[in-house]
Amino acid sequence: MIDWKNTKAAIYKAKKESLKPVFDIDTIRLEDLLHIDEQKNALCENTRKFLEGKRASHALLWGSRGTGKSSLIKAVLNHFCKDGLRVVEIFREDLGALTDVSDEIRDLPYKFIIFCDDISFESGDASYKALKSVIEGSIELPPKNVLVYATSNRRHLIPEFHTDNDGTIVKNGEIHYSDNVEEKISLSDRFGLWLSFYQGSIDEYLRITDSYFPNLSDEKRAFMREEAKRYAALRASRSGRTARQFFELFGDKFL
Repeated sequence: MIDWKNTKAAIYKAKKESLKPVFDIDTIRLEDLLHIDEQKNALCENTRKFLEGKRASHALLWGSRGTGKSSLIKAVLNHFCKDGLRVVEIFREDLGALTDVSDEIRDLPYKFIIFCDDISFESGDASYKALKSVIEGSIELPPKNVLVYATSNRRHLIPEFHTDNDGTIVKNGEIHYSDNVEEKISLSDRFGLWLSFYQGSIDEYLRITDSYFPNLSDEKRAFMREEAKRYAALRASRSGRTARQFFELFGDKFL
């Protein structure tokens, strides 16, 4: 049994079919995340309403890799844990256990975010149906103290193909999707809050990189920035993750 008073987060472990408390948690803060203010404000407001017992939405954070989707959810936990927010992370391959996990926490005096990181589903994979059940319930209503926050590179979570549009028609100016399309968008439609993340400009990338090197001289900063631009070009990425990786690899060179 987890002592949730002293535990902020847990991960579902499939082999043991139980939740494992997590104490060594990423300490990232909201103020550490740059150039995603709109997304931060929206997710914080949604979480605040949830904690206050007001209407709140399940959230899908989707978009380019390394742009802060997962980090934002972790930062939200760190910001609101003092207010009774707790997080349970469950991996995509374990989603079949999601109903049992939600049953285990539904009567506890805390508010829970079920965190599903980097999820997507291949054609023929029906495990997403467990996620749909927890979000909207079945004959039993979904727990009032649980929201799902998921991240994905795909907006619709399930791959789409041109053949899926067979049977789609336009009638009286309205699009009527084929059964295949309706099924594939029905999961993402269950998330009331969609937050989009995109790679920023080279200037935004450099400002993020600068935040890891706050005390450089002007000469060293100019050299560091040129090196950071080369690294971004090699990775074909200007994301916050790329900036952090640059710091981890080359930070000692400039500090």
